Amino acid sequence: MSSDAERVERRLAAIFAADVAGYCRLMSQDEVGTLRALTSHREVMDRLIAEHRGRIANTAGDSVLAEFPSAVDAVKCAVRVQEALHKGNRPTPEDPVLKFRIGVHAGDVLVRGDDLLGDAVNIAARLQALAEPGAVCISGVMHEYVRKTLPLMYDDLGLQTVKNIDEPVRVFAIRLDGRSTSAGPSPRPVREVLSLPSRPSIAVLPFATTSPEDEYLGDGISDDVTTALSKMRWLFVIARNSAFSFKGRAVEIGQIARQLGVAYILTGSVRRGGNRVRISVQLVEGETGMSLWAERYERDFGDMFALQDEIAESVAGSIEPELLRKESERATVQPAQNPTAWDLVRRAMWEFHKVQRNSHLTARDLLVKAISTARDNVDSHIWLARVDAGIVAYGWTDDPEAISSEGKAAALRAVQLDEKNPYSHYAVAITHSFGGELDRARKAGEQAITLSPSFALGHLVLGIALLLLGQPHEAIPKFERGLRLNPFDPHSFTWHLELGLAHYFVGQPRRALDEANRSLDIRPYWSPALKLAAACEAALGDRLAAQHYTAALREKGDPSADILVKHRPEWVAQIEAVVQSLAADLYKLPAGF
Repeated sequence: MSSDAERVERRLAAIFAADVAGYCRLMSQDEVGTLRALTSHREVMDRLIAEHRGRIANTAGDSVLAEFPSAVDAVKCAVRVQEALHKGNRPTPEDPVLKFRIGVHAGDVLVRGDDLLGDAVNIAARLQALAEPGAVCISGVMHEYVRKTLPLMYDDLGLQTVKNIDEPVRVFAIRLDGRSTSAGPSPRPVREVLSLPSRPSIAVLPFATTSPEDEYLGDGISDDVTTALSKMRWLFVIARNSAFSFKGRAVEIGQIARQLGVAYILTGSVRRGGNRVRISVQLVEGETGMSLWAERYERDFGDMFALQDEIAESVAGSIEPELLRKESERATVQPAQNPTAWDLVRRAMWEFHKVQRNSHLTARDLLVKAISTARDNVDSHIWLARVDAGIVAYGWTDDPEAISSEGKAAALRAVQLDEKNPYSHYAVAITHSFGGELDRARKAGEQAITLSPSFALGHLVLGIALLLLGQPHEAIPKFERGLRLNPFDPHSFTWHLELGLAHYFVGQPRRALDEANRSLDIRPYWSPALKLAAACEAALGDRLAAQHYTAALREKGDPSADILVKHRPEWVAQIEAVVQSLAADLYKLPAGF
């Protein structure tokens, strides 16, 4: 016979999830003051939850999970909590300032005793992780419930792919009392306003579509234009992933230009009818918002490769005619091939940029099919190499040797098909880096940059090759350049980690710690970054702070492959020895826990 505590109930509820931004770091700096401030903040939060008819379901350390019978009550409570805490609620002036992140979602939940379970709870927790410190993020479902009832302002953050949830989630950030969505300076350097580079600079935003089924088509055309522009040596081109971070968001063009540090923004739309496609493109000056050039193109769907080339050339001519005349010949783009292969590659790219195991495997299947459809399609081989490299790097295969071998073969075939394409050489560099052929990887990375100096991935992959070759001093400027060209890449948690490793092994633990924390801001509890952060704190002499990272590693660590294991085992041993020592002291455990 089951007890009442074991009985499971299902109901619809509004879920409120909150935690303290940077809690481990604050505890390591001032444990007593942080706990005192947390107690004070929790008194305020618990009172407001009760006043809004909420029930606290679960708490653990700095986190709070609550349910509300009404979506309006849940959102009102979240806003009032942040407003109350923003006014200051420290027991003493010396105590640290705590900033909560709050996520709110509505959905079906399972109730077992005092616990709440189910996807609705997981989504609320992921929304909380997306919120800036001192801010509130709500789901699109919640937004529909409250947008006409509550007099609030929202920033549309678009569709976001979140961990362990199959479908992307629409996310809105609430503006609090006219402030931005962050109650204070963001810890993420990508939010900074960047200065303009010396060369003409541009970002290509994702092209809008009239149908959700064609969304991948707009993304694919934007990718093609970005690639073509990147081949023009005199242009500074922001990488695709950073430009796409603004997808679906109602952000003013001037603000986008300032955050990306570019002078020009290219926007567009795609309308598809049968075998015809119509594309409208506009070039906007970031500082003034003035339209400098606009054009409309209508072509058969099979002419996509030629069309993106035409758009890129027109944009370049509008930005700087004199430089265009000096450029005697622009790098060629592979001519149009089987449109079915084009379609499959763009769908695979869509899956790849989700940075999830299942989506990578889906992308791989699509690319294998694309190659069987059109064996000489260079993009199919480039992207198969990229996907295989990602599967190996993130540890998403039980047979890394086979996947690595196939990825290297695809990359070499891409170079045979188009040796002037920097992505072909990038594919060789990334697959051979993870496949153990580091000299070849370094040469391929150098060739990619020679072909396209603004190619962010070329700089980043050259940094990896140099790091794995044991040359961290030389790797640092490559990582820094790549991150400047691509500040919003969803894979940037990896690049920040590699930059942090380079700093650590040249004897700069403070800078290495900053990069490890940037990686953790993007992918919390990622084991490689937690290990690096612990080693850095130990090197800086703060053993208590180091042990907080070690505790997080043991309790919440998100495991992933460590690319250093195969290539620099002595470096891995050095970091692991520090982490094991910290764990042994903290948990009174023998080494090798």
